[in-house]
Amino acid sequence: MSGIDIKDQIDALVQELKLHNYNYYVLAMPTISDYDFDQKLKQLEALEKEYPAFLSSDSPTQKVGGEITKNFTTITHKWPMMSLGNTYNEQDLIDFDQRIKKAIGDNFEYVCELKFDGLSMSLTYENGKLARAVTRGDGTKGDDVTANVKTIRNIPTTISGEKIPDYFDIRGEVFMHHAAFEKLNQERIENGEAVFANPRNFASGTVKMQDSAEVAKRPLDCFLYFLYSDNNPFKTHWESLQAVKSWGFKISEESKLCPTIQDVLSFIKIWDEKRFGLSYDIDGIVIKVNSYAQQQELGFTAKSPRWAISYKYKAQEVETVLEKVTYQVGRTGAVTPVANLKPVLLAGTTVKRATLHNANEIERLDLHEGDTVLVEKGGEIIPKVIQVNLDKRLPNAQKIAYIHDCPECDTPLVRTEGEAVHYCPNDEGCPPQIVGRMQHFISRKAMNIEGIGSETVEALYQKGLLKHISDIYTLKNHEEDLKNLERFGAKSITNLIEGIEKSKQMPFEKVLFGLGIRYVGATVALKLAKHFKTIDHISVANFEELIAADEIGERIAQSVIEYFTNPKHQQEIAKLKEAGLNFEIEEKEVVLQSENLSGKTFIISGVFENYSREQLKDIIEANGGKILSSISAKLNYLVAGDNMGPAKLEKANKLQIPIITEQDLLTLIQ
Repeated sequence: MSGIDIKDQIDALVQELKLHNYNYYVLAMPTISDYDFDQKLKQLEALEKEYPAFLSSDSPTQKVGGEITKNFTTITHKWPMMSLGNTYNEQDLIDFDQRIKKAIGDNFEYVCELKFDGLSMSLTYENGKLARAVTRGDGTKGDDVTANVKTIRNIPTTISGEKIPDYFDIRGEVFMHHAAFEKLNQERIENGEAVFANPRNFASGTVKMQDSAEVAKRPLDCFLYFLYSDNNPFKTHWESLQAVKSWGFKISEESKLCPTIQDVLSFIKIWDEKRFGLSYDIDGIVIKVNSYAQQQELGFTAKSPRWAISYKYKAQEVETVLEKVTYQVGRTGAVTPVANLKPVLLAGTTVKRATLHNANEIERLDLHEGDTVLVEKGGEIIPKVIQVNLDKRLPNAQKIAYIHDCPECDTPLVRTEGEAVHYCPNDEGCPPQIVGRMQHFISRKAMNIEGIGSETVEALYQKGLLKHISDIYTLKNHEEDLKNLERFGAKSITNLIEGIEKSKQMPFEKVLFGLGIRYVGATVALKLAKHFKTIDHISVANFEELIAADEIGERIAQSVIEYFTNPKHQQEIAKLKEAGLNFEIEEKEVVLQSENLSGKTFIISGVFENYSREQLKDIIEANGGKILSSISAKLNYLVAGDNMGPAKLEKANKLQIPIITEQDLLTLIQ
């Protein structure tokens, strides 16, 4: 092979790995397994070693894979967040052990730790207080996400104890437990929002949200595992772990001190089985030389320490037969293909079904009827089909094509440009959508109607008593029909009617969420309700007015406009108004504390250190000020916090509107 061909091969691998790094670290949407990525990285390393003239300082082999987002302040790490060399086989660990012995002799020991599958984080403490939290980023610089990390309950904002350095960094992993992930993903499905593939993606996406109040609603957790300080009072890593635990940090109790490499290999084998019993994901084991002095003696390569390595478990995979592909229709009309499999044992559970996500995935896999497929259950809670065994494909097997019509109502499916999902547009006549919409409306996070559950809604729909959400409020006129339902006695009917009447007291944002507008989850509904005050104002708002509202993007705005331009939806809202539901927000009576801001107008944007945006709004109004909905020449002040939207900042500067901090605001009041 010529030098030109080698260089082309290296360049292609570099570009491919950079793209995968971007998908993994920035978008939190990996498109390749860890194993496949590592194999490609090793291929690149081997080529660069053989042909060093083509090695670039910008190669993925020379640095950590993350990138910096444009939404957060960039902070330079005092101690770089280096990546670890990793392996999938025991011989590499034995070779690693031999290299250590050759460098420092036989008198050393290892610390073995679980390798958590989350988002790496660096916490800086000054004089016992959390000063900042920074993501890994590119290893030398990361994103300042302090406001968001402060919402994680297991991360202390102040610490106390013995031998605490005045200034130190402590490294850890932010993650999400399986139960929380499944619960939150189910809520996203109910809200018509895209689901996250695995807990790591959900944790990563959460940490990088712009509103720390929303981060606080998502139950993140964090294990801490390494201390950095110019004045480290400890001699070993193990000693420091016990100390930071006494200071109030959460460390993993599963770590172990291992005198020999054989002890390390035993630890790895034990956790290859036990990992499936954990409430969170791990993807391997980290092995570190215990002594800090020996770590220093061993030193570093360009991107990783020579005194540590990670052993990575391969995702659990198994072959089985694809029996057929079926399709599920959600309440928003999204049609999801599902692989129905010959039952097979995988990671301790029997798997019968696996997600195929969308039409693109079916095409990528090139699925044929009766294919033997490889199913994986790694970081994902729901198993997925990752590839087809072409050697076992049946002769004359027919290629599987994504359906053109709804499997429930035969309506031709539609697919919006730029989206991967197909939808059934027959929202008024497709049974799963109708039933799903009503089940969503009665749910706890929406109208919370007691005395009626999902199965009851299904039964009432089958009996013809429920066809629209508004029909729920006419059930009191059908007591005789209700008595004919199985397991529906007088007490059940009374509870049902009382629950329906009680739901009329639910606030406007709950009603708005309950309508089931695509992309309008509970948080978005609250933002819309607070911004526009009434359903009538929302229904006539144009695109510009909608995106001017806090955190309302283009996709949400378009969906809201489409919903309210549908005459059937307007008729439904009219019936719900007649039934007595709340369609305007209850304004709190503002008790004036002063008139120091009288005649002044404000917009609040960004994340603040001492107050939430809602608290700042209350402070402004309590002192005579007025909150505007959008930036215009009428605006007196833009109160700006961290991570403010660039569009608002640009418009404010263009109109020469004063931009003030929360402290400036308090000064104005005083």
